[in-house]
Amino acid sequence: MRLFLLFNILLLTIVSCQKDQNFEKFIVDKNLRSNDTIKLLSKYPELKLFNNETVESEKRTAYIVQTASYFDQNQEKTISFDDYKCRARYKNDTLYILLNNNNGYFGNGVLIQVFNNQFNIKNIDPKTLKNEVKYIKVYNILAQRLILNSNTFKKNDSIYGFIDYRCSVDHLVYKHFKGYFKTQIK
Repeated sequence: MRLFLLFNILLLTIVSCQKDQNFEKFIVDKNLRSNDTIKLLSKYPELKLFNNETVESEKRTAYIVQTASYFDQNQEKTISFDDYKCRARYKNDTLYILLNNNNGYFGNGVLIQVFNNQFNIKNIDPKTLKNEVKYIKVYNILAQRLILNSNTFKKNDSIYGFIDYRCSVDHLVYKHFKGYFKTQIK
């Protein structure tokens, strides 16, 4: 019963957390790599979210907590996830930062697109086929902030970041996604 409730909450959280592309300016903090949380990531091994997963990094790439709040019988409930990983790739003139906890069957997270000193966040849809990534089309952003260590990017650079992102799925479910990440741009 609890697993069923958890799965339904996860689906509700992600079903509608997106709106039309809305690029906003991000903040550059060249000292981000010396943040205590960023430093701690290097002390832990990367998460392995399913048995036959190929782990791309030896060290942990993200510490992000997502909290989903919802109402059940007029009482607010929350559920949290903290098993996120980071990957980044640079294609054409856009940096794509994927913060996801995909377990091979479904995932929950965000894709951050960085272009021309601005960013846009897309929410990952958990209703997918094995190893497929889809994005939700409609959501309402309540607040979003992105801090990166640089505003110029190229392949093989290390990137460090912080995200604080809130959206409403509907009038009953809210998503808060906050934490630090680091990885090498592919």
